[in-house]
Order: sequence, then structure tokens, then C-alpha cells
Amino acid sequence: MSARELDAAGITGTELRASYEACRRLNASHGKTYYLATLLLPAWKRPYVHALYGFARYADEIVDDLASTLTDAEKADWLVGWGEQFVKDVANGGSDHRISRAVVDTVSRWDVPMEYVEAFLASMRMDLTVTEYATYDDLMVYVYGSAAVIGLEMVPVLEPLVPREVADPYAADLGVAFQLSNFLRDVGEDLRRGRVYLPSEDLAAFGVTREHLAHGVVDGPVRRLLAFEVARTREIYRSAASGVRLLHPTSRPCIETALALYGGILDEIEKADYQVLGQRVSVSRRKRAAVALPGLARAVRARR
Repeated sequence: MSARELDAAGITGTELRASYEACRRLNASHGKTYYLATLLLPAWKRPYVHALYGFARYADEIVDDLASTLTDAEKADWLVGWGEQFVKDVANGGSDHRISRAVVDTVSRWDVPMEYVEAFLASMRMDLTVTEYATYDDLMVYVYGSAAVIGLEMVPVLEPLVPREVADPYAADLGVAFQLSNFLRDVGEDLRRGRVYLPSEDLAAFGVTREHLAHGVVDGPVRRLLAFEVARTREIYRSAASGVRLLHPTSRPCIETALALYGGILDEIEKADYQVLGQRVSVSRRKRAAVALPGLARAVRARR
């Protein structure tokens, strides 16, 4: 993160600036699609978005990447302890943790409700014990905490032109659509980690079982199941897109670009004939550039 961005955001202090930079690096490494979109925001908004997204990425990577070194019980203890300390840090107005320090600052500056943070941590704990979801409503309980609240946390930074209660539902849909796209892209990868994020009721409706998916063969029933999930996710994208006009003009190019890039994941899944059990589809660099460059032009015009 450039000194210009931190200066523009009014972020001072060597340790605090270093923490914001750590969040930025985490996003650049693990959230390339959204990171690209955030570059279209005005300089002063970027550090805060990096902090909020970095908090989510850090917890998510801990849950997924420590599987080889910690038991689920040990990971749960770590996550609970880290979350409890974060809540205390917010109350105290500061943190010694290299990631939490910037997030505490952001949460305090923008008055982010702690209920969002608590919902997120609850979903992260679910990932340690829950391996499948019986119904779509059950899945949405998890997705609210893992994704919808991330969108809700971003709202004040994106400067809505309407009251929060008007903008919030669109922001929540945005987070949900992004998460569901990731689930569809990562069906095979998640399955190998012992999790299935496609509702069991949907699998049953199309004659698919967990064991069926584990075979790694995309046959007719699996293809129809995935086509159904893609179509349902596109409906949520359409709902989220309607809220872009409610944001400050300088925030719109970022969200429009993120919508196009994440929505592009669904396009790539279809182009790959739904082959997501043995490979991970992605939006090519050329296509990301083709989306981001017009967004950059819009961002420059909006700032002027």
C-alpha cells in the first residue's frame, strides 16, 4: 500500500500503517479478483476496504490452512480466543495483533456494528464442525456470517446516498452472490476438504449424492444440479446490481467491476461444461483486464 493511500485515509503511526499494509498484502495474495476491483476506489477508501476484507481472509485461511498442524478442536480454541481478543481490542481502542490492529481502527472509525463481527466468527466456527447443509435456508445461515456481513461492513466506506436500511439489503446480496460463486467454482476442492456447500435438498432433487460428487464425474444429474445453482446465483447478482446506483459515484466503478468479475466465474463454469469436480475454473487475466480497464476510466471520471 502506498504512503499516498495511507496519508489520504488519515492513517498515521508506524505500527498502524504496517498493519494496514499487512491486510493489503493478504488481499492481494488470496483475493485477487476483489483486490483488482478495490484499486478503482479513491485512494482514501482502499485501506479501510483492505482491512475489512483482510480480517475475513485471515480467519478463513486459518481455518483452511492449519488443517495439517492443528486438530479441529485446537483450531476452534484458537479461533474463539482470537475472536474474543478482537472484541476486547475494539472495546479498548487498539490491538497488538498485526492484522487486528488495522481492523480495530477501521471498525472504530466507521462504527461497524459488532454483531457483524460476531456473526462472521460464528460462521468460521461452523466450518470446523459442519460439513454439509440440509436446506438452502440452513446454508444461508452460514453465508450470512461468512459473506453477507462483509458486504454490510463495507457500506459506510462506500458512501451510500440513501439511508443504511435502504442500501444494506443490496450489500448483503452482493456478499452472498460472491460467496455462492466461490462455492460453485470450488465444489471439488471443498469436497476434498470434507465439505459440501450445495444444499442436500438440492442434491436429492437432482438425484445426486455426496458419494456421487466424490467420484469426480460430471454426468447429467450433476450438470443439471450445477446449472440450477448457477441460475439461482445469477438472480442474486441481479438483485445486488440494482443497488450500485445508491452508492457515491466514486464507489460505483469498484462494485460494478467486482460484479462483472465474480459473475464471470459463473460464465467460466458454464464454458467449462460444469467441470468443477476435478479442476478450478477461473477468469483469465485478459478478461479481468478487459473488465477492469473500462472500470478504471469510469473511476477517473467519477473522481473528477
